[in-house]
Amino acid sequence: MVNQKRVFWEALILSIFVFAVGVALGFMLESLRADKVADIYANSEIGLLDVRLQSQIYELNGIDCKTAAEENIRFGDSIYEEAKTLARYEEAQRLSESLTFQHKRFDILRMLFWINSIKIKERCNNPFHTITYIYDYEEPTIDQKAKQAVFSKVLGEVKETKASEVMLIPIAGDLNISSVELIKKIYGIEELPTILIDEKIKITSITSKEEILELLE
Repeated sequence: MVNQKRVFWEALILSIFVFAVGVALGFMLESLRADKVADIYANSEIGLLDVRLQSQIYELNGIDCKTAAEENIRFGDSIYEEAKTLARYEEAQRLSESLTFQHKRFDILRMLFWINSIKIKERCNNPFHTITYIYDYEEPTIDQKAKQAVFSKVLGEVKETKASEVMLIPIAGDLNISSVELIKKIYGIEELPTILIDEKIKITSITSKEEILELLE
């Protein structure tokens, strides 16, 4: 009987220890991911500020469309790569206030990038296409999740095909960001997800890569 009690307590203590270690490792991993997200955000913020400052310099000295477009495209491509990295981190990390806050910051940066891209297109005879993907981030329904999975796959294929000819800008449309709500109102975006091509064409139903490529011609 004494041996059984001893085995029981040893097993209990071991289980508690393993559980505590697991929880500690979980918090550590989440903290590392949060730090990585913050680093990516900081790099994006610096990159965007640099691009916007260059645009203002061009305005003072007469805009150099070729250079402005090239720098904007370079930053747009980095946004696309960062979006893929962030998606992997978010899939591995539970949704939290901290993660949502960081996501809002990224969305505001992407909004600024989008506006900068529109200005360059207007002044430089459309040197590239913009595809803005506005989706449900916090609580998508099962149908929305399925549609967003298809949209993400198709848009990824379009980006890989058209490369720097397309600025792919993903933005969460349900985080109560005033600028995002305003742009949704301006472009009549009433449901999520919605794909907006060149600020003119709205897509809300599942479509193929080929159909989107045709719209870009």
